[in-house]
Amino acid sequence: MKKITIIFLLGWFGVLNVQAQDQPAVTEKPAATVAIKSYSAVITANTISKPGLFTIHKNDDKYYFEIPDSVLERELLVTSWIVKVPGGSPVYGGELVNQQVISFEKGTAGKIFMRLVTIINAADSTNIISTAVRNSNIDPIAMVFDIRARGKDNNSSVIEVTDFFQKDNSFSAAPGGLKKALGLTNPFADRTAIKSMNAYPINVEVKTVRTYAATGAQVQLPGMPARPALEAAKEGGAITIELSISIMLMPKTPMATRKFDYRVGYFAGGYKVYSDDQQKVRDDLHIVRYRLEPKAEDMMKYKRGELVEPKEQIVYYVDPATPKQWRSYVIAGINDWNIAFEKAGFKNAIVGKEWPENDTTMSLEDARYKVVRYLPSDVANAYGPNIHDPRSGEILQSYVGWYHNIMKLLHDWYFVQAAPIDPEARKMTFSTDLMGKLIQFAVSHEVGHTLGLRHNMGSSNLTPVEKLRDKKWVEANGHTVSIMDYARFNYVAQPEDNISEAGIMPRIGMYDKWAIQWGYRYMDVSKEEDAKISSKWILDSLKANPKLWFGGEGRNFDARCQTEDLGDNSMKASEYGIKNLKYVMAHLQEWTKEDNDTYKNLLDMYRQVASQFQRYSLHVTMNVASVYEQVKTVEQPGDVYIPAKKELQKEAVAFLNREVFQTPTWLLDNDILNKLSNPVRMGSVSAIQERVLEQLLSDRVLNSLVMTTQRNGSASLYTLEELITDVKKGIWKELETNKPIDIYRRNLQKNYVSQLFAAIREAEYSTHGIAILFGAIGEEMLPITGNTDIPSYLSLHLEKLSAEIKSVLPRVTDKDSKDHLQYVLQVIKEGMATRFNEPVKKV
Repeated sequence: MKKITIIFLLGWFGVLNVQAQDQPAVTEKPAATVAIKSYSAVITANTISKPGLFTIHKNDDKYYFEIPDSVLERELLVTSWIVKVPGGSPVYGGELVNQQVISFEKGTAGKIFMRLVTIINAADSTNIISTAVRNSNIDPIAMVFDIRARGKDNNSSVIEVTDFFQKDNSFSAAPGGLKKALGLTNPFADRTAIKSMNAYPINVEVKTVRTYAATGAQVQLPGMPARPALEAAKEGGAITIELSISIMLMPKTPMATRKFDYRVGYFAGGYKVYSDDQQKVRDDLHIVRYRLEPKAEDMMKYKRGELVEPKEQIVYYVDPATPKQWRSYVIAGINDWNIAFEKAGFKNAIVGKEWPENDTTMSLEDARYKVVRYLPSDVANAYGPNIHDPRSGEILQSYVGWYHNIMKLLHDWYFVQAAPIDPEARKMTFSTDLMGKLIQFAVSHEVGHTLGLRHNMGSSNLTPVEKLRDKKWVEANGHTVSIMDYARFNYVAQPEDNISEAGIMPRIGMYDKWAIQWGYRYMDVSKEEDAKISSKWILDSLKANPKLWFGGEGRNFDARCQTEDLGDNSMKASEYGIKNLKYVMAHLQEWTKEDNDTYKNLLDMYRQVASQFQRYSLHVTMNVASVYEQVKTVEQPGDVYIPAKKELQKEAVAFLNREVFQTPTWLLDNDILNKLSNPVRMGSVSAIQERVLEQLLSDRVLNSLVMTTQRNGSASLYTLEELITDVKKGIWKELETNKPIDIYRRNLQKNYVSQLFAAIREAEYSTHGIAILFGAIGEEMLPITGNTDIPSYLSLHLEKLSAEIKSVLPRVTDKDSKDHLQYVLQVIKEGMATRFNEPVKKV
């Protein structure tokens, strides 16, 4: 039975989510008929013409598209890219900002209609429901163009597009998100112009210069700190940007799809499927990937298991703006993926090449070319998007955005994580070879995204911590099974382990090879059969090798799936990491020293050390109340959600009491601090303690402990009472030892009381964002700790703490400690009185 399908863009899985644009609506021209002229009357001897997907014609300041009849009713992918922005912009040249699908068709009375394709009927159907589907899903006509002339052979139509690209509309203007990011308001028509139009075999590129009013006020985006307006806005009240609009022909026959499966980390697109035999509408998700097929003459070899070259290689070019010393490393990062494609049966499937700078037949705007774009920006980052056919998931266009300043990020990571074990990391400027290898690793990661792969934050958890110190093992196998994890460098290895670069740097791992094999193995079978086979691959592979587990992107409170972590035990890994940070601190002044430096190097790297220590601390904190999530089908045994073991959670709290809440004096080297900052603030140590305590006593942790106990019983689980008891024992240790309480501990203890009161208020009165994450939008929301025993338990705990402080006060001889404890008593008393509206009496 045939089915009719509707295709929609998904945002959740990483596909570009096309938002409603904050733009003037596209208005149709008046329906008055314009006489169709002869071709020679419109396209004269003085016309400049460029052949391609559409032939572009230019007469003076007027532009025309000559659209072949063969392209009518074909889907066209329209993408908008930033070319140039003012200095200080938070977005940069080369970034994708919008994506839509359109089609052209002959209209009535000498018109060409342009439709915005929001839903696509993938096939006709004999199902009765298909009539209803067609009637309910007509694509809107976004624009009407007059046919100015028919082509020479009467197989094309000439339309004028000058106003379409020069005036603001939802296709040509700066998209709403970009306008908000730059603080743009109304367009200036007299300062907007078409800069160029070029045609290529499968796309046309239109560059426009657009000017908008800008107030000069701070820019405030949701969930982001306010950002000062750009200087151009402050001084001139306007901002000019340059945009490129690409119109690309989508394949006439969509690629065969491979069904998306949550157990393998691919981006996805999707269909809604309707058929007469359904009792509910079905979502049919497919993975995003390149079309990789054997050549017809090699098909039998491929089926026999021989490696063959694909019909069409995946070729990435290096932007000619890339400094020459880095190009070979960028190419190496691209070519790294060939070992993964070999698992899918293809050799030389992907290749990196230098852009032929003197070849005038090639253009970076030609959609046939994939490019690692070099962006001159102080942003320390890189990214790897892809543009794909929403009907099939076929990647049509791709690039890697490579910000110049990512080298600082790579340097700083490698310095604080690898300097104890790699002498080459003990300097502020790395050798070309070392920086090149860091670039290679980062390029490999980003290219993985362009191939369709998502982050796999659980992969690093599959390596036992002690194996990270095993020289022979880690150099042979690498420190994580996937380069798609955020597992930067082997910070567990110690100086005495003598581990080389091979055991420090990430590489393409066994998961990456398997994921490419699963996603790219060619099968000449029906869609239904492909789904059955690919699902069986997953079941068989995971049963044979659990290290092929896809752990997701770290958004599910599963402590195994964290960013920037290593090993199967956060406490052991972080303990080794802290030992290495202490080694770095002992040599920090020596390794950061450069002539005429006013201790900026020292400040930068001290902050990196403190940040790394905070990462380790938060890795450990996530183990408390962690619930492991492992997506399964009904064919796989065991639960999907399993609470972390009690022993592991107690180990985590013991670590925090020992390494974080007990003042980490190794970070408080006065010889360093007195060169970096005026002592007017508590500094990094106090900030880290406060952040960790906030996470440890968060509503996520408190309620998870309560609910897992409720669901599974308390006999073998870590309970809320045990957590508070263990944390209190560490933070208030001086109540037992009667030792002086240092300033950091005093600050921590006051914060402890504040956090508990905050948790009580959260449970009794407020609403928390996590509740919205799990709840229905639009409904009245309760905090996730609401209607639980948490407020009563925490209140009782504070009363007991108050009584204990009172009992030990007479024995306290240190004045600062005594004053501090009396202050805490008053805070608890006032907090309790406020809750019950009682008058407060001074202690």
